[in-house]
Formats: sequence, structure tokens, C-alpha cells
Amino acid sequence: MEIHFTDDAEANRLLAEDPFALLVGLVLQQQIPVERAFAGPAELKRRLGGRLDAATIAAMDPDDLEELFRTPPALHRFPANMAKRTQAVARFLVDRYDGDVTRLWEDAGDARTLLRRIMELPGFGEYKARIYLAILAKHMGVTPAGYEELLPDWPSIADVEEPGDLDLLKARKKEWKAAQKKKA
Repeated sequence: MEIHFTDDAEANRLLAEDPFALLVGLVLQQQIPVERAFAGPAELKRRLGGRLDAATIAAMDPDDLEELFRTPPALHRFPANMAKRTQAVARFLVDRYDGDVTRLWEDAGDARTLLRRIMELPGFGEYKARIYLAILAKHMGVTPAGYEELLPDWPSIADVEEPGDLDLLKARKKEWKAAQKKKA
């Protein structure tokens, strides 16, 4: 599996190989360019000394994690808030799924159950949950019964399959937003 959500081959490789890194990228995908959000997990892993997992982040002192997010260049436009959100997701995974993000979908049974589980993640509403479901389906082969009907009907990062697709996604998203504005 290949993922092309950033211009950084190492970051893309981590996203493809590590489901927790992919989830962290989605947590960070808010009010910053998509490439920067999904490059964040690789940089966070470097700052953590080469280890990126839910248990490590969940157990960290919140101030120490925030400092890692703030260290220049900051991992996000809002480093304090995103450090808290990342830690909240990590703690949720540790508490509910023993830190194993794959357990979200391994025994979900159907897409509605999986979507509900994703929406239980701190900071995940239906919009972000449906994008994550689409990423899981299109990039990780997670296709529980009924997933097709829950996929986003708007352009999302899940549609990026080739290196040049990021620019196409940005153009499609701009067109989609303009069309939505006209409808309103």
C-alpha cells in the first residue's frame, strides 16, 4: 500500500505502515494544509526519539507533549490544542482498545458500527469520521459491510491515490465548496 498525502516520502511511508500515525495525521488535519497535517506524525515520531504509539503519548506529561508540538517548527498552527487532542485520542485508544487502533475495525462487524466507534474518538464528528472510514476503505482495505453508503460525498484526502492528486483534490474541494455556497 502506498499513501501520497504529503510531499515527504518518509512521512508517506509511515502513514502507510502505521495505522496510529495515519490516525494522528487525521487528528491534525484541521485549519492547516493537508500535507503539513499528515507530515506531522513523522516529525512527532522523530521528536519522541523514534517511537510513535498510543501508549507512549497517553502516558506523557501533557506539558512535555505540548512542548514537543510547540518546538519550532511547530507541528500545528494551534500546538497546545492539537497536543491535547492527540493525547486524548491516544488515551481513548489505550483505555478502550489497549492502544491498538486496528481494534477499532477488526471486530466492528459492519460499517455503521465502525463509524460509531470512530465518532467516539475525541474530536471526531460525523464529517471527520466518514473521511477516516473512507481512508480505511480506500487505503487500508478495511471494507466492512455497508461501507460504500457511508463514504463521503464530498472531495476528501481519501481520494488521493497518486502523488499529483493533492493538487487535484484542492481544486475539486474549492469547486465543491463554491457549489455548496451557491446551494445555500
